[in-house]
Amino acid sequence: MTIMFTKCAFGLSLALLLSIVVAIGLGPAAVPPQDTLRYLGAALTGGTIALDEVPVYEIIWQLRTPRVLLAAVVGAGLAAVGVGVQALVRNALADPFVLGISSGASVGAVTVLVTGVVVGVYAVSLGAFLGALTAAALVHLVARTASPLRLVLTGIALAYAFQAAMALLVYLVPQGESTATVLYWTLGGFGAATWGALPVVAVLVVAGLVVLRRWAGDLDLLALGDETAVSSGLDVRALRTRLFLLTSLMTGAMVAVSGAIGFVGLIVPHLVRMVTGAVHGRVLVLAPLVGAVLAVWVDLLARTVVAPRELPLGVVTALVGVPVFLVLLRRRAYVFGSTR
Repeated sequence: MTIMFTKCAFGLSLALLLSIVVAIGLGPAAVPPQDTLRYLGAALTGGTIALDEVPVYEIIWQLRTPRVLLAAVVGAGLAAVGVGVQALVRNALADPFVLGISSGASVGAVTVLVTGVVVGVYAVSLGAFLGALTAAALVHLVARTASPLRLVLTGIALAYAFQAAMALLVYLVPQGESTATVLYWTLGGFGAATWGALPVVAVLVVAGLVVLRRWAGDLDLLALGDETAVSSGLDVRALRTRLFLLTSLMTGAMVAVSGAIGFVGLIVPHLVRMVTGAVHGRVLVLAPLVGAVLAVWVDLLARTVVAPRELPLGVVTALVGVPVFLVLLRRRAYVFGSTR
């Protein structure tokens, strides 16, 4: 198992690097891989390029590279948060948005879009992040305890409330452009990626991945049930509270820059467990890599299938995720948290 795990990790890392290079080069104006690498090298080392290559270079470095890197970061983060949330609520159907954080972020972003209460380049992202934190605070306050059932029910109830609030905002401010922007944003996408926004979310996601990996042993105990975990000396309530806060912060940061992207955090943990088993130390290494590769390719499909128009990312993830998840459900050998 250890040798297979090492090979999987190495293979996925290589696949991610190749996927990033290919995705940066492909688009309405395709660029060969060798030229893509040359432009990236020039940008990173301060090299020179010919004057007639500047427009293509700008497309590669200023537009596609931050977008593809953001897709990889968000995909990795969503997959890892999916693992964490499924352990938090011990529910195979849980994903990063089951606790209402995504809906709260959507309300914050829509408020900015339709009212213009905040101005600036990152106004929508700021509104989404504040909305996500507000939603997390409300869920934690209303739930009062970190029991799995109470968290899920509270999150679902508040998600409906946030969705109603978002619909009301759009209805009261009937502007065609704003409505279209709201619809696109709530379905997710990386079209607004910039070099300015990338470092913040990358730092938060990487830090969250490190913390989740350090908690892997505790998550294994948590998956065995509260009684077993408590008898092993684990403070279950404190762990659930920390896990809830961490996953909420990571989800808020990702939704703030990409909108709500479904299915990545739901199906990736299941796919990885089929290979590695239920040990979180292994799942939390492979799941971010699989999520990153998946997000990069899904984003590439979204911006090339109907080019020059662009599909909302949530549409593509649903078209990919629903069949995969249904196949998983039909596999009698698969049980959540196991590979029996």
